Amino acid sequence: MSDGPVRIYATGNAVEGELTKGRLEAEGIRVMMKGEAEGPYRAGPVYLWVAREDEARAKAIIEAIASGAYAADDELLEELSQAKDEAADERPQV
Repeated sequence: MSDGPVRIYATGNAVEGELTKGRLEAEGIRVMMKGEAEGPYRAGPVYLWVAREDEARAKAIIEAIASGAYAADDELLEELSQAKDEAADERPQV
């Protein structure tokens, strides 16, 4: 068995690939992305690769994403909206 990187995710949606990569990196996992999303037009497919020692944790995070565990709830969305409104109120009027 190889000690090189393992492919843990594939999608035809370049944005979905970027978001998943970002979540994995936010969890401390180094990710290599390969596929059409590298080009100037950002079209799929996209493949994410991680080190073999991160494979199980990365797959668990991807399963949590699919289950909605990382979804923002209504309360969080309301807080973000209020913070945005407050920031806009604090900006100097020109």
